Amino acid sequence: MAKKVLIVFAHQSSGSFNAAAKSAAVEVLTAQGCTVEVSDLYAMNFKAAATAEDIKGDVKDAEHFRYQEETRLAWEEGRLAEDITAEQTKLSEADLVIFQFPMYWFSVPAIMKGWIDRVLTCGFAFTKEKRYSQGLLKEKKAMLSFTTGSLESMFSSTGINGDMNVTLWPIQVLHAAVKVNFADLLLTDFLLNAERYPALLWLPGPASSGLLGSFLCVS
Repeated sequence: MAKKVLIVFAHQSSGSFNAAAKSAAVEVLTAQGCTVEVSDLYAMNFKAAATAEDIKGDVKDAEHFRYQEETRLAWEEGRLAEDITAEQTKLSEADLVIFQFPMYWFSVPAIMKGWIDRVLTCGFAFTKEKRYSQGLLKEKKAMLSFTTGSLESMFSSTGINGDMNVTLWPIQVLHAAVKVNFADLLLTDFLLNAERYPALLWLPGPASSGLLGSFLCVS
């Protein structure tokens, strides 16, 4: 069982199912003895754009700015913006990271993509030589917990949206910053048996309110 958990949460509404799922995870994991920290990206007004403003002081090559190279140097020299280093600290201390989000255009919301772009910097999360199965944070575990606007059948290999595992492959690998594995577990199973993470958890948006409520009932 992970002792420290970081939930990276991306939804605008505190009354959403995503927010309820996040809160349920906090409740259950805390009850199991975990220390849980939440990065509520919208509430934090987290900056999504990866720009030169993420670096304190002068950049190496302003005319031909290369974000990956410049942030690697800034990370080595302790010159990254405070909001980036704060999230890197949370990630470094976490055993498990849960990404909680609604699927937007077959991926994560822009604000969460910005978190990935800016926090998982070269040098901190990966290098040219150490990525994917050899990534620098490869010992950590991660889980995707998200909602969709489509039915499960639409994300099958023959569905109009395509196979969910293929759709989310870029998020699964995350430059090997962390391990994201998929399993066929329901949300209720996770809430009642949290030690069985990591898992892929998703629920179609059009589900009835009764079904949504049943997914959040923890005994």
